[in-house]
Amino acid sequence: MSFFKGFKVTAEQIGHVVTVQYPEHKRPKPERFHGRHVLNRYEDGMEKCIGCELCAGVCPARCIYVRGADNPEDAPVSPGERYGFVYEINYLRCIHCDLCVEACPTEAITESKLFEFSFTNRQDAIYTKSELVVADDGNPQQLPWEDWNETSRQDTSSWMRATSPSGSAAFEGTTQWSGELGYGVRPPEPPQVVARPKPLDSEAPAADPEGGDGH
Repeated sequence: MSFFKGFKVTAEQIGHVVTVQYPEHKRPKPERFHGRHVLNRYEDGMEKCIGCELCAGVCPARCIYVRGADNPEDAPVSPGERYGFVYEINYLRCIHCDLCVEACPTEAITESKLFEFSFTNRQDAIYTKSELVVADDGNPQQLPWEDWNETSRQDTSSWMRATSPSGSAAFEGTTQWSGELGYGVRPPEPPQVVARPKPLDSEAPAADPEGGDGH
């Protein structure tokens, strides 16, 4: 009988769908999701990276390599004296701790929501500057081995805006970020909402049988 009982349990599960049809349907990602990095540009198209190498210095996985260079006087790349001449991220090493995002003084490196990529060789896992810099519309560039959907392009710097500086609540509602190519000045971080637990039935005040307020 136990043999047939097993089939009965299986038959009862027919029609109960608990999964989604991936990759056609994907769950929405949290606002502070840590995806692959992007290098941002100002609204006028200039790059935000100044080649200071702070991101490479703070990286615990040593996956970032940066080499700065002096800006050419006739065609400057960034508003500062220097710019990121070489910028590489090795995603075989990256642990997505985002310390590089916190360390960047110019908001140059931030995050997209993209995390689905599959490499056929090790060299593809090393993203170069030409692949990391956002396109002329401000969106991350899509590479052949990356699986995209519409939300992958959105909020490319939302994680940075949501946590900096140091997660202080005093900065909520304050616009403190420079404009980004394709997005302009993004809205400030909204106030945090503290979820209060609902009282248990045993903790609820007892009703007065006479209809009074209990006093």
